[in-house]
Amino acid sequence: MSRPSRYVSLRSKGFSFLISKKSIAVSLLLLIAVIVVMILSTGIGSIAIKPAEVVRAVFGYSTDSNNMIVRTLRLPRVIVAVLIGASLGVAGAILQGLVRNSLTSPDTIGTTGGAVLGAVSFFFFFSDKISIHWLPVVAIIGAFSATLLVYALSWRNGITPLRLVLIGTGFTAAMSSISYLMMLSGPIVLANQSLTFMTGSIYGVSWEKAVYPLLPWVSLLIPIIFLYSRHVTIQSLGEDIARSVGSRVQRQRFLLIMLSVALSGAAVAFGGAINFIGLMAPHIARKLVGPSFGALVPVSALTGSLLLLLADLAGRFLFQPLDIPAGVFTAAIGAPIFIYLLYHSRNRT
Repeated sequence: MSRPSRYVSLRSKGFSFLISKKSIAVSLLLLIAVIVVMILSTGIGSIAIKPAEVVRAVFGYSTDSNNMIVRTLRLPRVIVAVLIGASLGVAGAILQGLVRNSLTSPDTIGTTGGAVLGAVSFFFFFSDKISIHWLPVVAIIGAFSATLLVYALSWRNGITPLRLVLIGTGFTAAMSSISYLMMLSGPIVLANQSLTFMTGSIYGVSWEKAVYPLLPWVSLLIPIIFLYSRHVTIQSLGEDIARSVGSRVQRQRFLLIMLSVALSGAAVAFGGAINFIGLMAPHIARKLVGPSFGALVPVSALTGSLLLLLADLAGRFLFQPLDIPAGVFTAAIGAPIFIYLLYHSRNRT
């Protein structure tokens, strides 16, 4: 008797994927975990709402007060956490695969710092002149500019991953200093908005100002990255092998980097500098499903969403009545992990 296949093949005219059944099972379990945490997080607050009532309120079948609390006040924040966490997780997974270094993430190559600087510049120069819907565009421009500059500064007969990370970390510190300078020299309203971005918080988001503008970016970019993820698997084996199988390395690498920068830039535009999600989520996903990017991309998305949901829930619940920014908790966990990875990569120059 033949053994049952451990893989599921997805084929179409333009593409094909081979995904293990283990990856599908892990993805389903993570999806269930995300939904459960979403329900619990929506019900926790100054007015506690039971999980069953949260579900009823989402569909408008609970009491008027519960419907208003859930649908107007809490649900947008939970959905934004899911979108931002998924964006950062996927962007980190793609960057780690392309650079072939576990230290790489939007935080460590200047992408997040550039997006924050772009967002702070938007509030400083344009907030009273153009619509808030242009904020993601300005943040993405900042992310692109910073990433390209870090890449150029890191070039010395090629790019060494550790050099790229170290220069990116230093450049991020410089951009943070500029952001602080703008924050201190502007009006108090700008200072408050800038501080929110610098710490990484999803407090006070709404459907109109966060969910609706962010949703198109995420729903468009993540599927595109998923379709191109097989190219990352090939490139992770090395440029020579990738070229030998017919991969157009430079064009595909450039496209994937631009997609990941756009995704992380949009996430930062609405969540601020929520650090280390892009570093931690791919590592956890890789431990769960292995290095194949056909499975790694959706698992990284779900893992990033779960991490940010838990961080936001901890910030709301552990220090009541204070609402601690989610970025504080992700940084507290992610910084020791980054130091550990940096230590083990110290000889890879």
